[in-house]
Amino acid sequence: MSKKSGALMAFLSGAALGAILGILYAPDKGSNTREKLTYKLDKYKGVLEQFLDDLVKGKETPLTTEAKSQGAKVVSEAKNKAERLLEDVDDLLSQIRGTEKS
Repeated sequence: MSKKSGALMAFLSGAALGAILGILYAPDKGSNTREKLTYKLDKYKGVLEQFLDDLVKGKETPLTTEAKSQGAKVVSEAKNKAERLLEDVDDLLSQIRGTEKS
């Protein structure tokens, strides 16, 4: 997970926790507080279910787009490093054999 999406998840978790604590400590009747809490949790559950459904179906979301972008960057960097390593190995083999690379 990238720093950006990790920070987003931390922010959303903190916001949700803050909302829940705010509702729990609000000066209201217990039944009203439970009703509000149930409503909010149902709402967030729906959002999470939709996100997971989109993820399973392969739909693009901001988090999946970011993950794919970072993954492509890592693969590209690994490919470049592997190519440089192969060139270095070829140079070493040429030096060992006493021939110059053409």
